[in-house]
Amino acid sequence: MADTDEASPPQDDAQLAEFGYRPELKRTLGNFHTFAAGISYISILTGTFQLFYFGYGAGGPAYWWSWPMVFVGQLMIALCFAELAARHPVAGSVYNWAKKIGNPHVGWLAGWMMLVASIVSLAAVALAYQLTLPQISSSFQIIGDGSGPYDTATNAVLLAGVLIVFTTLVNAFGVKLMARINTAGVFIELVATVVLIVLFAVHVVRGPDVVLETHHTGAGQNLGYLGAFLTASLASAYVMYGFDTAASLSEESLDPSRNAPRAILRALIASFVIGGLILLLAMMSVRSLTGEGLTTDGLQYIVLDVLGDTVGKAMLWCVLIAVTVCALAVHTAAIRLAFAMARDNNLPAASLLAKVSPRFQTPVLPAVVVGVLSLGVLGLNIRQPQIFSVVTSIGIIMIYVAYLLVTAPMLVARLRGKWTPADGGRFSLGRWGLPVNILGVLWGAAMIINLAWPREEVYNATPPHHWYLRWGAVLFVGAVALGGFAYYWFIQRHRTGVLAEHAAQEPSAASAADSPEPVRATD
Repeated sequence: MADTDEASPPQDDAQLAEFGYRPELKRTLGNFHTFAAGISYISILTGTFQLFYFGYGAGGPAYWWSWPMVFVGQLMIALCFAELAARHPVAGSVYNWAKKIGNPHVGWLAGWMMLVASIVSLAAVALAYQLTLPQISSSFQIIGDGSGPYDTATNAVLLAGVLIVFTTLVNAFGVKLMARINTAGVFIELVATVVLIVLFAVHVVRGPDVVLETHHTGAGQNLGYLGAFLTASLASAYVMYGFDTAASLSEESLDPSRNAPRAILRALIASFVIGGLILLLAMMSVRSLTGEGLTTDGLQYIVLDVLGDTVGKAMLWCVLIAVTVCALAVHTAAIRLAFAMARDNNLPAASLLAKVSPRFQTPVLPAVVVGVLSLGVLGLNIRQPQIFSVVTSIGIIMIYVAYLLVTAPMLVARLRGKWTPADGGRFSLGRWGLPVNILGVLWGAAMIINLAWPREEVYNATPPHHWYLRWGAVLFVGAVALGGFAYYWFIQRHRTGVLAEHAAQEPSAASAADSPEPVRATD
């Protein structure tokens, strides 16, 4: 969608004033831009191609049923987020929502968990280059030939580092450039997924009942196939999140209180339909369901097996584009979150992080800081790839925790009669709000437990086996949450308050705009 000069409704800036902020970011993004941001963060081609091997290996073809299961659960959360986006269209969505409907302490913890998770997720997404580029050409295996114990992991860091440098530069040059690249990439990704679905469909060799086969993956497990299925479901849980990105760009969007809720739901629903068809038709069209590549190379193996070398590699280039715009969207969301927390004086060097470039009309320093920190996280993968898999899982868990820190306070507000949905025909769940909110909270809590459960096959699949890797999710998430909140409680909360240069000012108070003191936030 082309940029438009249409003005955003006055109520969107008025809603910013409810948080004590003045408008600073230029509103240039249209409806498709916000949809593209959400769907590129979810990025079906990135997630399914990166994780199919794990789901299939853990649960066999029947793992497919985790896709609709996760969708239904995430839809409950997305519906709650859509209501919040209609009522509070503001940057750093999760952080500001938790602060508004909970309190500043809950908001800080939600923002902290989401920010750390986003930095880790950026590194994890960028590593997907290694799963695709060497499949296209062996010349992309720059370090070693792939046979050495650390060749693949080290080469992955190199390729991922190039991608993160690219996303840093694009985001630093402004939201319009990011939106154009992201929109073009999403368009290519959507076209490629439709083409891939059609190509798989014309090559089917078995019926849809393939999704009833378990390949005896539950044998020897205490819970039988249920245990195997819950493990395999992580492959779906790792994909369907990030739809809140559409709302995180609200301060740069036109009419966000109407566009953001639609974008959140459309991104999730479109991802579910497209991804479900790709997974189903891939298993219906692959020549053998027992091929070794299914549990090592995943969908990349199926594409080359079904479509041949030429067409298959063309599709893998499209996957590469999807990975690129996914990393771009993750980086973009992290920047808006850091900006939102910084203008509340809730991060170190807040005044610098919250500064909006007058030239590019975007916060430039957070783009650089997030990029540098993600490059640092990549270093864990050089000689200890198992540790990085643990850290990646932790990143996903922290995002689910951040979501729960929004839906749980929202449920409390509903039960206390303090939740006021948006008016004026904007999105509202009405009487369905309470049951949907309850289901969203229950789902979020259940998924956190399932994700963090200390399974050897998830957190320490290959030797050497260490107890701290198996319990890594519980230990590290606990350390990040408790350590981060301790820093906030004893140090940062005493400084919290909207920085004067970002605060909404009454006309009579304009003369005080240069005051260095922050405007204190209220609980």
